[in-house]
Amino acid sequence: MGSISKQRQPPLFHYQQFAQVATLVEQKRQQGLCISLCIPTLNEAKTIGQVVTRLIDLRDKIGLVDEIAVIDSGSTDQTQTLATAAGADVYLASAILPELGPQVGKGENLWKALYQLQGDLFVFVDGDLSNLHPGFVTGLLGPLLGDQRIGYVKGFYTRPQGIAAQQETQSCEQGGRLTEILVRPLLALHYPHLSTFIQPLGGEYAARRSLLEQLTFPVGYGVELAHLLDLSTHHGLSLFAQTDLGSRCHRLRSNGQLGQAAYGILQVLYRRLKQEGTLEWQPEQLAPLVQYAYQNGSHVKHELFLPENERPPMIELSQYRQRRGEQATPQRQLVEN
Repeated sequence: MGSISKQRQPPLFHYQQFAQVATLVEQKRQQGLCISLCIPTLNEAKTIGQVVTRLIDLRDKIGLVDEIAVIDSGSTDQTQTLATAAGADVYLASAILPELGPQVGKGENLWKALYQLQGDLFVFVDGDLSNLHPGFVTGLLGPLLGDQRIGYVKGFYTRPQGIAAQQETQSCEQGGRLTEILVRPLLALHYPHLSTFIQPLGGEYAARRSLLEQLTFPVGYGVELAHLLDLSTHHGLSLFAQTDLGSRCHRLRSNGQLGQAAYGILQVLYRRLKQEGTLEWQPEQLAPLVQYAYQNGSHVKHELFLPENERPPMIELSQYRQRRGEQATPQRQLVEN
Protein backbone atom coordinates (compact mmCIF):
# COMPACT_ATOMS: atom_id res chain seq x y z
CA MET A 1 0.00 0.00 0.00
CA GLY A 2 1.38 3.40 -0.96
CA SER A 3 1.95 6.31 1.37
CA ILE A 4 -1.13 7.87 2.91
CA SER A 5 -0.53 11.21 1.22
CA LYS A 6 -0.54 9.59 -2.24
CA GLN A 7 -3.69 7.54 -1.75
CA ARG A 8 -6.79 8.66 -3.58
CA GLN A 9 -9.22 9.97 -1.00
CA PRO A 10 -12.72 8.48 -1.16
CA PRO A 11 -14.94 10.67 -3.35
CA LEU A 12 -17.93 12.34 -1.72
CA PHE A 13 -21.43 12.13 -3.16
CA HIS A 14 -24.89 13.29 -2.12
CA TYR A 15 -27.93 11.07 -2.36
CA GLN A 16 -29.73 13.70 -4.44
CA GLN A 17 -27.20 13.15 -7.23
CA PHE A 18 -28.91 9.80 -7.83
CA ALA A 19 -32.50 11.02 -7.88
CA GLN A 20 -33.00 9.65 -11.42
CA VAL A 21 -33.73 6.12 -10.29
CA ALA A 22 -34.47 4.99 -13.84
CA THR A 23 -30.82 5.61 -14.66
CA LEU A 24 -29.75 3.34 -11.80
CA VAL A 25 -32.14 0.64 -12.94
CA GLU A 26 -30.71 0.81 -16.46
CA GLN A 27 -27.13 0.64 -15.15
CA LYS A 28 -28.09 -2.39 -13.10
CA ARG A 29 -29.66 -4.05 -16.17
CA GLN A 30 -26.67 -3.35 -18.39
CA GLN A 31 -24.28 -4.85 -15.83
CA GLY A 32 -26.49 -7.86 -15.18
CA LEU A 33 -26.48 -7.36 -11.42
CA CYS A 34 -28.67 -8.67 -8.64
CA ILE A 35 -29.08 -6.31 -5.65
CA SER A 36 -30.00 -7.32 -2.11
CA LEU A 37 -31.14 -4.94 0.63
CA CYS A 38 -30.51 -6.30 4.12
CA ILE A 39 -31.90 -4.98 7.41
CA PRO A 40 -30.43 -6.58 10.57
CA THR A 41 -32.84 -6.47 13.51
CA LEU A 42 -33.34 -7.23 17.17
CA ASN A 43 -36.57 -5.99 18.76
CA GLU A 44 -37.26 -3.14 16.34
CA ALA A 45 -41.06 -3.38 16.33
CA LYS A 46 -41.46 0.39 16.74
CA THR A 47 -39.79 1.17 13.42
CA ILE A 48 -39.32 -1.92 11.24
CA GLY A 49 -42.75 -1.70 9.60
CA GLN A 50 -42.22 1.82 8.33
CA VAL A 51 -38.63 1.09 7.35
CA VAL A 52 -39.76 -1.71 5.03
CA THR A 53 -42.80 0.21 3.79
CA ARG A 54 -40.70 3.21 2.75
CA LEU A 55 -38.36 1.00 0.72
CA ILE A 56 -40.69 -1.65 -0.69
CA ASP A 57 -41.36 0.20 -3.96
CA LEU A 58 -37.67 -0.06 -4.82
CA ARG A 59 -38.33 -3.80 -5.21
CA ASP A 60 -41.96 -4.14 -6.18
CA LYS A 61 -42.54 -1.15 -8.49
CA ILE A 62 -39.15 0.18 -9.57
CA GLY A 63 -37.07 -2.99 -9.68
CA LEU A 64 -33.87 -1.44 -8.42
CA VAL A 65 -33.41 -4.05 -5.69
CA ASP A 66 -34.28 -7.71 -6.06
CA GLU A 67 -34.54 -8.64 -2.39
CA ILE A 68 -35.55 -6.82 0.77
CA ALA A 69 -34.61 -9.08 3.64
CA VAL A 70 -34.77 -8.75 7.40
CA ILE A 71 -32.19 -10.92 9.17
CA ASP A 72 -33.38 -11.15 12.76
CA SER A 73 -31.45 -12.09 15.90
CA GLY A 74 -34.47 -13.65 17.62
CA SER A 75 -36.67 -10.70 18.50
CA THR A 76 -39.14 -11.21 21.32
CA ASP A 77 -41.45 -8.41 20.16
CA GLN A 78 -43.41 -8.14 16.90
CA THR A 79 -40.42 -7.32 14.67
CA GLN A 80 -40.67 -10.44 12.50
CA THR A 81 -44.45 -10.25 12.14
CA LEU A 82 -44.46 -6.56 11.22
CA ALA A 83 -41.59 -6.92 8.78
CA THR A 84 -43.37 -9.79 7.03
CA ALA A 85 -46.63 -7.84 6.89
CA ALA A 86 -44.80 -4.89 5.30
CA GLY A 87 -43.47 -7.16 2.54
CA ALA A 88 -39.94 -8.09 3.59
CA ASP A 89 -38.50 -11.57 3.44
CA VAL A 90 -37.72 -12.45 7.06
CA TYR A 91 -35.03 -14.88 8.13
CA LEU A 92 -33.99 -15.96 11.61
CA ALA A 93 -30.21 -15.73 11.78
CA SER A 94 -29.91 -18.85 13.94
CA ALA A 95 -31.67 -20.89 11.22
CA ILE A 96 -29.00 -20.01 8.64
CA LEU A 97 -25.96 -22.32 8.75
CA PRO A 98 -27.13 -23.77 12.11
CA GLU A 99 -24.39 -26.40 11.98
CA LEU A 100 -21.83 -23.67 12.73
CA GLY A 101 -23.30 -22.99 16.15
CA PRO A 102 -25.10 -19.93 17.52
CA GLN A 103 -23.70 -16.42 17.63
CA VAL A 104 -25.83 -13.35 18.30
CA GLY A 105 -25.16 -9.85 17.08
CA LYS A 106 -25.41 -7.42 14.22
CA GLY A 107 -22.28 -8.66 12.48
CA GLU A 108 -23.58 -12.22 12.66
CA ASN A 109 -26.73 -11.15 10.82
CA LEU A 110 -24.76 -9.40 8.08
CA TRP A 111 -22.49 -12.41 7.62
CA LYS A 112 -25.48 -14.75 7.41
CA ALA A 113 -27.03 -12.44 4.79
CA LEU A 114 -24.10 -13.16 2.48
CA TYR A 115 -25.01 -16.84 2.58
CA GLN A 116 -28.78 -16.47 2.40
CA LEU A 117 -29.25 -13.72 -0.19
CA GLN A 118 -28.46 -13.65 -3.90
CA GLY A 119 -27.12 -10.14 -4.49
CA ASP A 120 -23.99 -9.16 -6.37
CA LEU A 121 -24.35 -5.85 -4.55
CA PHE A 122 -25.50 -5.53 -0.95
CA VAL A 123 -27.08 -2.54 0.76
CA PHE A 124 -27.30 -2.53 4.55
CA VAL A 125 -29.56 -0.22 6.56
CA ASP A 126 -30.38 -0.36 10.26
CA GLY A 127 -33.87 -1.25 11.38
CA ASP A 128 -34.32 1.49 13.99
CA LEU A 129 -34.38 4.50 11.64
CA SER A 130 -37.38 6.79 12.01
CA ASN A 131 -36.68 9.12 9.06
CA LEU A 132 -35.60 6.62 6.41
CA HIS A 133 -36.25 7.49 2.75
CA PRO A 134 -35.37 5.71 -0.53
CA GLY A 135 -32.39 8.06 -0.98
CA PHE A 136 -30.58 6.03 1.68
CA VAL A 137 -30.56 3.14 -0.80
CA THR A 138 -30.20 4.96 -4.12
CA GLY A 139 -27.46 7.18 -2.68
CA LEU A 140 -25.40 4.18 -1.63
CA LEU A 141 -25.95 2.20 -4.83
CA GLY A 142 -25.32 5.11 -7.20
CA PRO A 143 -21.51 5.17 -6.86
CA LEU A 144 -21.26 1.37 -7.20
CA LEU A 145 -23.40 1.31 -10.33
CA GLY A 146 -21.66 4.30 -11.87
CA ASP A 147 -18.03 3.34 -11.26
CA GLN A 148 -16.88 -0.26 -11.13
CA ARG A 149 -13.64 0.82 -9.44
CA ILE A 150 -15.67 1.64 -6.32
CA GLY A 151 -16.34 -1.37 -4.13
CA TYR A 152 -17.59 -0.03 -0.80
CA VAL A 153 -19.76 3.04 -0.13
CA LYS A 154 -20.17 4.41 3.39
CA GLY A 155 -23.11 6.63 4.25
CA PHE A 156 -22.66 9.75 6.35
CA TYR A 157 -25.18 12.15 7.80
CA THR A 158 -26.00 14.64 10.51
CA ARG A 159 -27.65 13.36 13.67
CA PRO A 160 -30.42 15.55 15.11
CA GLN A 161 -30.57 15.24 18.89
CA GLY A 162 -33.46 15.47 21.36
CA ILE A 163 -36.16 17.91 20.25
CA ALA A 164 -34.17 18.58 17.09
CA ALA A 165 -34.54 14.92 16.15
CA GLN A 166 -38.31 15.12 16.51
CA GLN A 167 -38.58 18.34 14.55
CA GLU A 168 -35.67 17.61 12.16
CA THR A 169 -34.18 21.04 12.77
CA GLN A 170 -30.58 22.05 12.22
CA SER A 171 -29.38 21.39 15.79
CA CYS A 172 -27.22 18.36 15.09
CA GLU A 173 -24.30 16.33 16.30
CA GLN A 174 -22.03 15.12 13.55
CA GLY A 175 -21.21 11.74 15.06
CA GLY A 176 -22.61 9.60 17.82
CA ARG A 177 -21.14 9.34 21.30
CA LEU A 178 -19.29 6.12 20.53
CA THR A 179 -17.80 7.61 17.38
CA GLU A 180 -16.67 10.87 18.93
CA ILE A 181 -15.44 9.61 22.31
CA LEU A 182 -13.87 6.30 21.31
CA VAL A 183 -13.43 5.64 17.61
CA ARG A 184 -12.19 8.98 16.27
CA PRO A 185 -9.41 9.20 18.91
CA LEU A 186 -8.39 5.61 18.22
CA LEU A 187 -8.24 6.20 14.46
CA ALA A 188 -6.21 9.37 15.00
CA LEU A 189 -3.66 7.40 17.04
CA HIS A 190 -3.42 4.20 15.02
CA TYR A 191 -5.02 4.71 11.59
CA PRO A 192 -4.98 8.45 10.84
CA HIS A 193 -5.72 7.88 7.14
CA LEU A 194 -9.15 6.55 8.15
CA SER A 195 -10.05 9.87 9.73
CA THR A 196 -11.32 10.75 6.27
CA PHE A 197 -14.46 8.73 7.03
CA ILE A 198 -17.16 11.01 8.39
CA GLN A 199 -19.22 8.22 9.96
CA PRO A 200 -16.85 5.25 10.46
CA LEU A 201 -19.44 3.33 12.51
CA GLY A 202 -22.42 4.20 10.32
CA GLY A 203 -24.77 1.27 9.72
CA GLU A 204 -25.81 2.37 6.23
CA TYR A 205 -23.44 1.23 3.48
CA ALA A 206 -23.29 -0.76 0.26
CA ALA A 207 -20.62 -3.10 -1.07
CA ARG A 208 -19.82 -5.71 -3.67
CA ARG A 209 -20.20 -9.34 -2.69
CA SER A 210 -16.76 -10.06 -4.13
CA LEU A 211 -15.26 -7.93 -1.35
CA LEU A 212 -17.58 -8.87 1.50
CA GLU A 213 -17.08 -12.59 1.04
CA GLN A 214 -13.32 -12.14 1.61
CA LEU A 215 -13.76 -10.46 5.00
CA THR A 216 -13.92 -11.83 8.51
CA PHE A 217 -17.04 -10.56 10.29
CA PRO A 218 -17.03 -9.72 14.00
CA VAL A 219 -20.37 -10.94 15.26
CA GLY A 220 -21.26 -7.75 17.13
CA TYR A 221 -20.87 -3.99 16.81
CA GLY A 222 -17.23 -4.16 15.71
CA VAL A 223 -18.21 -5.22 12.20
CA GLU A 224 -18.21 -1.77 10.58
CA LEU A 225 -14.80 -0.82 11.97
CA ALA A 226 -13.40 -4.20 10.94
CA HIS A 227 -14.52 -3.59 7.36
CA LEU A 228 -12.72 -0.25 7.20
CA LEU A 229 -9.54 -1.58 8.79
CA ASP A 230 -9.30 -4.74 6.71
CA LEU A 231 -10.23 -3.31 3.33
CA SER A 232 -8.05 -0.22 3.71
CA THR A 233 -5.10 -2.32 4.87
CA HIS A 234 -5.22 -4.57 1.82
CA HIS A 235 -6.65 -2.24 -0.83
CA GLY A 236 -5.92 1.30 0.34
CA LEU A 237 -8.64 3.93 0.10
CA SER A 238 -9.16 3.73 -3.65
CA LEU A 239 -12.14 1.37 -3.52
CA PHE A 240 -14.14 3.48 -1.04
CA ALA A 241 -16.65 6.27 -1.54
CA GLN A 242 -18.89 8.20 0.85
CA THR A 243 -22.45 9.45 0.33
CA ASP A 244 -24.21 12.19 2.27
CA LEU A 245 -27.60 10.75 3.26
CA GLY A 246 -28.89 13.95 4.90
CA SER A 247 -30.01 13.43 8.48
CA ARG A 248 -30.39 10.19 10.41
CA CYS A 249 -32.78 9.77 13.34
CA HIS A 250 -32.77 6.55 15.31
CA ARG A 251 -33.19 5.05 18.76
CA LEU A 252 -30.49 6.28 21.13
CA ARG A 253 -28.63 3.68 23.15
CA SER A 254 -28.00 3.96 26.89
CA ASN A 255 -24.50 4.59 28.19
CA GLY A 256 -24.40 0.99 29.39
CA GLN A 257 -25.26 -0.31 25.93
CA LEU A 258 -22.63 1.95 24.39
CA GLY A 259 -20.06 0.63 26.85
CA GLN A 260 -20.82 -2.92 25.76
CA ALA A 261 -20.47 -1.94 22.10
CA ALA A 262 -17.18 -0.18 22.86
CA TYR A 263 -15.87 -3.32 24.52
CA GLY A 264 -16.46 -5.26 21.32
CA ILE A 265 -14.96 -2.55 19.12
CA LEU A 266 -11.80 -2.45 21.23
CA GLN A 267 -11.40 -6.21 20.91
CA VAL A 268 -11.55 -5.86 17.12
CA LEU A 269 -9.03 -3.04 17.11
CA TYR A 270 -6.56 -4.74 19.47
CA ARG A 271 -6.78 -7.97 17.50
CA ARG A 272 -5.73 -6.18 14.32
CA LEU A 273 -2.99 -4.19 15.99
CA LYS A 274 -1.55 -7.46 17.25
CA GLN A 275 -1.79 -9.02 13.78
CA GLU A 276 0.08 -6.04 12.36
CA GLY A 277 2.81 -6.35 14.98
CA THR A 278 1.94 -2.94 16.46
CA LEU A 279 0.62 -4.28 19.76
CA GLU A 280 2.42 -7.03 21.64
CA TRP A 281 0.24 -7.25 24.73
CA GLN A 282 -2.91 -9.31 24.72
CA PRO A 283 -4.62 -10.83 27.75
CA GLU A 284 -4.46 -14.61 27.97
CA GLN A 285 -8.12 -14.71 28.88
CA LEU A 286 -10.76 -12.10 28.17
CA ALA A 287 -11.94 -10.43 31.36
CA PRO A 288 -15.63 -9.64 31.80
CA LEU A 289 -16.88 -6.11 31.34
CA VAL A 290 -17.83 -4.75 34.77
CA GLN A 291 -20.70 -2.24 34.92
CA TYR A 292 -22.65 -0.81 37.84
CA ALA A 293 -26.35 0.01 38.03
CA TYR A 294 -27.87 2.11 40.80
CA GLN A 295 -30.78 0.11 42.19
CA ASN A 296 -32.75 0.59 45.40
CA GLY A 297 -30.20 2.91 46.96
CA SER A 298 -27.06 0.94 46.11
CA HIS A 299 -24.72 0.28 43.21
CA VAL A 300 -25.19 -3.23 41.86
CA LYS A 301 -22.27 -4.82 40.06
CA HIS A 302 -22.86 -6.62 36.76
CA GLU A 303 -20.20 -8.69 35.03
CA LEU A 304 -20.77 -9.28 31.33
CA PHE A 305 -18.75 -11.75 29.30
CA LEU A 306 -18.90 -10.29 25.80
CA PRO A 307 -16.33 -11.85 23.47
CA GLU A 308 -16.36 -10.25 20.03
CA ASN A 309 -15.82 -13.45 18.10
CA GLU A 310 -15.25 -13.29 14.36
CA ARG A 311 -16.74 -15.40 11.62
CA PRO A 312 -14.31 -16.51 8.90
CA PRO A 313 -14.48 -15.19 5.34
CA MET A 314 -17.63 -16.62 3.79
CA ILE A 315 -15.71 -17.75 0.71
CA GLU A 316 -13.85 -20.27 2.87
CA LEU A 317 -17.03 -22.20 3.68
CA SER A 318 -17.65 -25.19 1.44
CA GLN A 319 -21.39 -24.76 2.04
CA TYR A 320 -21.21 -21.26 0.61
CA ARG A 321 -19.15 -22.22 -2.44
CA GLN A 322 -21.54 -25.06 -3.21
CA ARG A 323 -24.53 -22.75 -2.80
CA ARG A 324 -22.97 -20.19 -5.12
CA GLY A 325 -21.88 -22.85 -7.59
CA GLU A 326 -18.23 -21.84 -7.21
CA GLN A 327 -15.68 -24.63 -7.05
CA ALA A 328 -12.57 -22.47 -7.38
CA THR A 329 -10.04 -22.36 -4.57
CA PRO A 330 -10.83 -19.43 -2.24
CA GLN A 331 -8.61 -16.40 -2.55
CA ARG A 332 -6.23 -15.62 0.30
CA GLN A 333 -8.29 -14.24 3.14
CA LEU A 334 -7.78 -10.59 3.92
CA VAL A 335 -7.01 -10.98 7.60
CA GLU A 336 -4.83 -13.74 8.93
CA ASN A 337 -6.05 -15.59 12.00
